Amino acid sequence: MSTAAPSFAVADAVADARRQGVSRLDAELLLARLLGRPRSALIAHDDQTLDDRQADRWRDLLAQRAGGVPLAYLLGEKEFFGHLLAVTPAVLVPRPETELLVEWAAEILAEAGAPAHPAVADLGTGSGAIALAVKHLAPHARVAASDISAAALAVAAANARRLGLDIELLEGAWWRALAERRFDLVLANPPYLDAADPHLPALRHEPRQALTPGADGLAALAEIVRGAPPHLVAGGWLVVEHGCEQASPVRSMFRADDWTDVSTRTDLAGLPRATGGRRRPPRR
Repeated sequence: MSTAAPSFAVADAVADARRQGVSRLDAELLLARLLGRPRSALIAHDDQTLDDRQADRWRDLLAQRAGGVPLAYLLGEKEFFGHLLAVTPAVLVPRPETELLVEWAAEILAEAGAPAHPAVADLGTGSGAIALAVKHLAPHARVAASDISAAALAVAAANARRLGLDIELLEGAWWRALAERRFDLVLANPPYLDAADPHLPALRHEPRQALTPGADGLAALAEIVRGAPPHLVAGGWLVVEHGCEQASPVRSMFRADDWTDVSTRTDLAGLPRATGGRRRPPRR
């Protein structure tokens, strides 16, 4: 006499997740995606059972999440500045603190005397998060986004199509992707962790080249700041994201004669997260 396999319900799946150190929220979001139902419906009906195929897929998703794979990669998407972006392991998962760059950019583009059709560049665009948010807020801007990774640019292109936002995508590292062009505003969230940073192991599933430039976490920031003046119009802005302990050395990079109006802004946690400055107009 055969015995039917015990049923496996949503409540069982959530309990499994908690035992493996995965939060209830993450488990419910993954289950909602797997079962094609709103999270609220799963909470209200946690006795819903998974079939064998769904149970096998759940165990695979749970093992990945428990192993540190970002939730955004498992869901295939991440919200940034009100936009739902597709993300893959080819791109860094967009962080809330990076929205500070978009807010600062919006202020700059709304200033009295700003060009009618400003040229804006986003260096190291990844998923296109910054470039697309800026284009949405300032449709009149001409936005170019660059990345050294062709795979990342493919993700950015898919997001641009999905959101119906027209941006130019360029392949190449930092300023080399822009050739001799000049911009009114350039934004960048470059890799800024030292290669020995203790946080890197926890970020092992994200693209390493988007996290660290190598032994010196300031290397990419230095290349961007020092190489910026020939790529900015007079009075043009450069705004970069950096680590919360890097504000002082980054401001020092901006203290050359080429810069004015240099300042640092804090993120929602009150940590110094972005520094910007304007290219000084030529002296007469």
